[in-house]
Parts: sequence; C-alpha cells; structure tokens
Amino acid sequence: MKDSLAPGIEDTQTFTVTKEMAAHVPVLSTPSMIGLMEGTCVRLVQLHLDEGEASVGTHVCVSHVGAASEGEDVTVHVVLREKDRRRLTFDVEVQGPRGLMSEGTHQRAVIDTKRFG
Repeated sequence: MKDSLAPGIEDTQTFTVTKEMAAHVPVLSTPSMIGLMEGTCVRLVQLHLDEGEASVGTHVCVSHVGAASEGEDVTVHVVLREKDRRRLTFDVEVQGPRGLMSEGTHQRAVIDTKRFG
C-alpha cells in the first residue's frame, strides 16, 4: 500500500440507471446500488495500491430510502474514513434526482493477490 491510502481521500462518480440495474420495477435495485458504491470504493483504492495488491469487500451497512428510475442519474460519493492496517472503512452516499437515496458504510480489506493463486 502506498502512503497516499489515507483517511480523507474521496471519489465521486455519476451513473445512469439502466434496465439491467432494475429489479421487479424500473428503478435502481438495492443490489445494483450497493454494486455502484462498492465499485466507486474499488476505483478509489486501486490508485493507492502496490502491484500484487487488491481490495475485497468485507461489510456493507447502508440504507435505501429513495428511488431513481431507469434513465435517471445517481451520484455516488465515497470517503475513506478509517484505515486500520489493511482494513478500510468508507462513508458512502448516493444522491438521486429527488435527493438522498442511501448512506452508510462499506468496509474493504487490502489483500496480497499472490495468496489467491
């Protein structure tokens, strides 16, 4: 891990809700929303890892209090709140066209990819 992997780093991404992101109704499903959060965290962390390192998700604790329909944009914002050796805790938030859709935390662990063959 590089020294730059430190609390306070952040990233924001905007996504358009697609049909594939919906469940039984044409709105962003909870699993898809969590995937967008996790993907944004992965993108941020990857910039600060050494060769042969990756991060894996270990815990998700988020709300899902708003909706975004197919074709609407959602914005995911993540901030690394805490780093404890190889354990990372992020504050995560999703904003949709009508305001807050989700907030919570996501935890990841930095691993040595050589250990997983």
